Amino acid sequence: MSQNSTRGHSRALTKRHKVALAGVATLGAAALAFSAVPSNADTTTSEAVSSAKVAYSSEQLKDLQSGVSEQLADTSLQAQAAEAAAAKKAAVEAAAKKKAAAEAAAKKKAAQKAAQERKAKEAASRSAQRAAVKAAPKSYANNLDGWIKHALDIMDAKGIPGTYNGLYRNIIRESSGNPSAINNWDVNAINGTPSIGLLQIIKPTFDAYHVAGTSWSQYDPVANIVASANYAADKYGSIDNVNSAY
Repeated sequence: MSQNSTRGHSRALTKRHKVALAGVATLGAAALAFSAVPSNADTTTSEAVSSAKVAYSSEQLKDLQSGVSEQLADTSLQAQAAEAAAAKKAAVEAAAKKKAAAEAAAKKKAAQKAAQERKAKEAASRSAQRAAVKAAPKSYANNLDGWIKHALDIMDAKGIPGTYNGLYRNIIRESSGNPSAINNWDVNAINGTPSIGLLQIIKPTFDAYHVAGTSWSQYDPVANIVASANYAADKYGSIDNVNSAY
């Protein structure tokens, strides 16, 4: 397909262009007819020429030609101005789109940053909460249930075997759950080392199987349980295996 090199705004002739071009054509024809008549033409030719109406004088032709030229120049300037205005409008629209895209990108980046900061803050909060829970010492009730649970945690940390049921069963048999119980009538008492506490352990055995971190008093319920369970593990494998005096 052949290419049309004529610019977009010149392809379609406007009504004003057509009038201007018609005027130019008329000027050309009149000028040709006027110049074609010689000054020394014979009578017949003079009569023919004189009988034809001359539309324009030379001055009129010049004025008309000048007017047409001005119209064409004005039309060209208007087209250029329209083209410049369209280009400026396109540039403004492109700049506006670029600005909008930049603002949207900045807004998205800010939202992502805020989300990351929020997640980091939440993670830090959860970590602090876990640390606080971990750091907070575990509390136990000051009763037989609490003493046994506390002793079991220490036994678990020290690798001493035993269960809640095994400890509870032996404690009830030995002292009925009284940490101040003392046996003053058996052979140990006669020898000067009475059985004391929840699991009725004598002083030499308590000292030998005492677990670091607990009280050195036989009357301390947790220390008494842990030392007795440590002794039972050494002699019987576990406090759970003890079903009578030991």
